[in-house]
Amino acid sequence: MSDYHPVFEMTMPIRWGDMDAFGHVNNTVYFRYMEQVRISWFEHLGVAAESGDGQGPVIVNASMEFLKQLHYPGDIICTMTVGQPGRSSFDTGFELRRADEPDTLYARGNARCVWIDYAAGKSVPIPDMLRATIEHAGLVKSDRVG
Repeated sequence: MSDYHPVFEMTMPIRWGDMDAFGHVNNTVYFRYMEQVRISWFEHLGVAAESGDGQGPVIVNASMEFLKQLHYPGDIICTMTVGQPGRSSFDTGFELRRADEPDTLYARGNARCVWIDYAAGKSVPIPDMLRATIEHAGLVKSDRVG
């Protein structure tokens, strides 16, 4: 992720219900963690999932590399990064660590966000405020969610 820069970090609890029958956090939950950090970043910026003019982000692809199993209980630190934006899209990265093992990477993922006009179902240019934030933002650390 050398072309990416960190923009948002938050801590979340691992919930009992995040685990599956094998006793570790289910793979699908990692995508929910990635979703939550992305949504919290948008909220921090004041960008709603749908702006007043009927535009907003959609995810067109997402991937996750599972490096180490997570287990309840504990807290996770989720760090979001962004790449340089295109006309209507930008790539996000995600790294997940346990708060009690901050030097150990448990998972990393990516998702491409495309800004669309919801009614038209077509991509539109990323709003100037969001573009400037993506291009110039530093890391923001948020309070624990949970």
